[in-house]
Amino acid sequence: MIRTSSVRRPLAVLGVAVAAAALSACGTAPARQGAAAVVGTDRISIAQVEARVAAVRDGAAASGAATEEQPGLARHAVSDLILGKLIAQALADRQLGVSQAEVDRARTADAKTLGGEAKLTELLRAKQGVPAGDVDGFYRQQIGLVKLAGGQDPNGDAGDAAIRKALVDAGTALHVEVNPRYGSWDTARIGLTDSTEDWLPKTVRTL
Repeated sequence: MIRTSSVRRPLAVLGVAVAAAALSACGTAPARQGAAAVVGTDRISIAQVEARVAAVRDGAAASGAATEEQPGLARHAVSDLILGKLIAQALADRQLGVSQAEVDRARTADAKTLGGEAKLTELLRAKQGVPAGDVDGFYRQQIGLVKLAGGQDPNGDAGDAAIRKALVDAGTALHVEVNPRYGSWDTARIGLTDSTEDWLPKTVRTL
């Protein structure tokens, strides 16, 4: 089963989960010109966000799915790009990392469970807003979250608390700025504020 929540809480599927979360979105201070967000010294450009949104739309068109704009798609892209940087920082702070071999194992296991790589890619595109070219990035984040749980069940209270603390600490240290067009980043909530209602469902049926 693939699930979503306000903060990603990975579910184990054959060892690692296709879990999901659409963080509600945003940032605190005006971001630098041309940037969608600035995380520490790293700049997330508006062009990056627009390219990600376009890739999701293109994937929908290629699959024959409806192409109407999904509310919050751009904010979700910004939030996800920020989250990736926070996870990377939190892992680095703990001298942890995610290897390509770990990503490959998790991706292969979930593809097998879902009936093939094409089905996995389409499900992540449709339900998580993940472009086909960033599936590895999605798994890198999910595995990173499992590691940040510090050996606790990432779906349990202790594991969730450990993940949240790690991401809040990383966000505080890096100081996230977001372009006002996307909202503002709430470090404590680990997400954007002033955003529309989540466009992702809270649960997705088991396939």
